Amino acid sequence: MMKTSKMYGQLKNKILIIDGAMGTMIQQANLTDADFGGEQYEGCNELLCVTRPDVILSIHEAYLEAGADIIETNTFGSTSIVLSEYNISHRARELNLEAAKLAVEAKNKFSTPNWPRFVAGAMGPTTKTLSVTGGTTFDDLIHSYYEQALALIEGGVDALLLETSQDTLNVKAGGIGIRRAFETLHKELPIMI
Repeated sequence: MMKTSKMYGQLKNKILIIDGAMGTMIQQANLTDADFGGEQYEGCNELLCVTRPDVILSIHEAYLEAGADIIETNTFGSTSIVLSEYNISHRARELNLEAAKLAVEAKNKFSTPNWPRFVAGAMGPTTKTLSVTGGTTFDDLIHSYYEQALALIEGGVDALLLETSQDTLNVKAGGIGIRRAFETLHKELPIMI
């Protein structure tokens, strides 16, 4: 299923450097409620992929200019579980696809044959932890991660990054969702945890 990834090939040549935090870069942009699409969406950084794609693209480009080999998509909270807190869970696929598109655009602008760049599809822990906060089920988490992974892969990311999770059950659900997406698409990518 998985051919040897270009990322693995580049790892033979050098240590790959990943970008820094998206959230702090967004905070430095001094955005207003209007940038997010209204007061009810303030803080939903993932919406910026459609309301202010210029801001997200410029953040990706800043990290690439600084020498990053890998940039993360602006999808830390783009699962339907997190987006439901803003009443936009139905936009999960759209937001993941748009985020992947922006990151791939930046990657393509900076990649050269001698210095390829890569995109990692960021998959955050959600706002629910099975062991501590509850508020969701294991099956719901799997499905939420599955739909996110599908869109990120279809959007052209080079790897999936399951990140910043404090609950191993969430990580397990993420891993199952990712594997199901691989099976659905008959495509496998490197997984970073």
